Amino acid sequence: MQTRILAALLCGCAVAGSALADTVVVNDQVRVRESQVDRPKRGVTMSEVEKRFGAPVARHPAVGGGSPQRPPITRWDYNGFSVFFEGDRVIHSVVTNG
Repeated sequence: MQTRILAALLCGCAVAGSALADTVVVNDQVRVRESQVDRPKRGVTMSEVEKRFGAPVARHPAVGGGSPQRPPITRWDYNGFSVFFEGDRVIHSVVTNG
């Protein structure tokens, strides 16, 4: 049952697309809360992210690459969030405790 709820929640979040929300598990229950952290949106370029948010605290080297099935994925860490890029475009950003 919990798997169905989680799957439905994830599908709902995928459809929402532009909504900013965090998925949190508390006492084995999934909850969604709106995020107050301003972070980059999907599709934005690395240069646009750096222009708007400044230099990241840490830049991690790309992993993968070499084939279309394994594109290069890079992570930049900022205070409060991390940004994941495929090539030079944002694919996801997540709120962190940092």
